[in-house]
This record gives sequence, structure tokens and C-alpha cells, in this order.
Amino acid sequence: MRIVITGASGNVGTALLRTFSASAGDLHLTGIVRRPPDPTGVYRHVKWHSLDLADQDAAARLRPLFDGADAVVHLAWGFQPTRNTEYLTRVGVGGTAAVLAAAQAAQVGQLVHMSSVGVYAAGRYGRRVDESWSTASIATSAYSRDKSAAESLLDVYERDHGEAGVPIARMRPGFIVQRTAASGLMRYALPDYVPMLAVPLLPVLPLDRRLCIPMVHSSDVAAALVRAIEHRARGPFNLAAEPPITRDSIAKVLRAKAFHVDSRILGRLVDLSWRARLQPIDRGWIDLAFSVPLLDSTRAHTELDWQPRWAATAALVDVIRGVGEHAHTDSPPLRRRSLVEQLYRDLFLGPITARHLP
Repeated sequence: MRIVITGASGNVGTALLRTFSASAGDLHLTGIVRRPPDPTGVYRHVKWHSLDLADQDAAARLRPLFDGADAVVHLAWGFQPTRNTEYLTRVGVGGTAAVLAAAQAAQVGQLVHMSSVGVYAAGRYGRRVDESWSTASIATSAYSRDKSAAESLLDVYERDHGEAGVPIARMRPGFIVQRTAASGLMRYALPDYVPMLAVPLLPVLPLDRRLCIPMVHSSDVAAALVRAIEHRARGPFNLAAEPPITRDSIAKVLRAKAFHVDSRILGRLVDLSWRARLQPIDRGWIDLAFSVPLLDSTRAHTELDWQPRWAATAALVDVIRGVGEHAHTDSPPLRRRSLVEQLYRDLFLGPITARHLP
């Protein structure tokens, strides 16, 4: 079987390669990323190609890479630069359009698209929704808007091609974490001047008591992707572990004292500090965290025979431990986070909120 994976060296991509490496099947893997990793560890059995999906010629360059593919797994997405949302839209929405066009031209066997809980509209916070809930997005989140726009492209394609088109599965996971992604996640979210060790040593957690979000371990998402390929699945699938993550469960893992800060105040503080360039996360991520619904994963359980091996709280413990240990892999997006490197890149390449390569 030949499988092409966009974004194959990121959080989910690395977990997927780890899952494939443990399988006994005869697999031929092609990875498409902006910066190919060194061919070591789980990255060594992949044929790598360098390509930025934001480029205008992305579809034409993808076309020959998709030829003969039994499945294309589209994971590539951008989280930074938050000050250049036009580029992020070109990566996420434009990249999805390029993947879809190339998949149709090459008549690949299946397209598995990585969507997100962020695709869903507000209105059911703290309550579970199935895949029929509105995918109108959280309007104040650029990430959410782009996830919704990407799925709209798939809607149009399926309407126009019907059963004759490439079968498309859409995976809609909650927040995805794993130990080895800790450095990558902190590179996106933590100010350059704050060491990673400060996170697990937080004495207090100022957060709205209402926080209630779905979470899932990267390895369980990878397992669901494999199941979708094995079943040649179509349609959307929610992916979340139990129990939902709350403010108090985070405080318990951190061994920190939680106290209530209204999400509106928190959002304002995040917005002001982002505008002052004190930290890299814009307000949209706070709005997302306090707007997305919980996920009913019944369809994935019944149609894909998928069951998460990690409880959501265990996944949270895994990534927090990784933060304290500076856990990382050898791929560029998940490389070890270094304060010296961060400051060097800020000085010569510009801050992470403005440059294309974090």
C-alpha cells in the first residue's frame, strides 16, 4: 500500500509514522513537509519531499507525488505566524484546495482530511455534539474559521462529484497532545523568555472555572487515521477521550492552586499581551477554548471500531511531563526548544508571530 502524508513530521504525523512502523504491512510512505527531517528513527522509512502548500503551484507539484497513492492523509496546517493570518489561510484553506485538486487529478484511492473540534460552531459549550452539529466555526478564531472553510471545500467537492469522486474521511479530534510534541507545542505557545520548566512548576493557575474541553492523545488519533484507511471510510468522525479536561484537572496535574479568572478578562489580557508582543497566542485561542463543544465519538467507535487507549487526563499528564523534560523529536517542528535558538531566530529571522517557519 502506498500512502502519502502531508505534514508528516508534525505532532500527529510523527505519531502516525510511529504507528505505521509498528505494523507488519508492506507500506510505501511519502512525506510532504516544508522542512524534511533527517532520515532517522520513525522518519527513516519515508520518502520525503519539500513543499509549502501555501505556494501557488502546490497543486501541480502535488499531482505527480499523488500518482498511485492508495490514500492521502492531509495533516499539514499552520499555527504560527499569528500576525500573518493571510499566510495561515493560504496554508490551511489554500493547501486543502491544492490537496483536493491533486487527489482528484491523480484519482487517489482515498483522502483522509484532518479537521478539528475547532470546526464546530458555538452554542453547546460543555455539552457533547455529534458530527451533525453546525460547522460554522468560532468567528473570532482564525484557526476555527480556516478549519470551517477547508471543510466547505470538501462539501463542494462531494456535492459536485458524489460517489464518483475520491472518498473523503474527515477526522475531527479534540485538542491533540503527546509527550514528544511538548517542545513543539511550547515553541508555538510560550514566550521566548519563559523556560519550559516554568510550566510544570506553576504555583497557581488563574483560569475560568468553566473550562471544559475535549482532549485526545496523538497516538489515539493516529490509530483512528489507520482505521479510517483500513475501512476506506467516508464522512466526519469525532475523536475524543474521556473525561473532558477541566480547569481543576489541569491544576491537579500541575499541583497548582486554581483560582477563578473570568474568560472575558483572560481573553482581554491575552489580547493586550499579544498586541504588546509579550507572548505569541492571540485571543482567538482563548475564545476557542471557551466556545467549542465536547465531542460524541460514537460514530468512530461503531464504524471504525476505534477506542482511545489514553484517558484524556493521562494524555494531559503525558504532555505536561514532556514539558518538564523538554521532550522532543528530531523533526524541525518538534525539535528541542532552546531559549538561545529562539532568541537567535527572533533577532535574525523575526519573531515567531511574523515568520513562516517557527
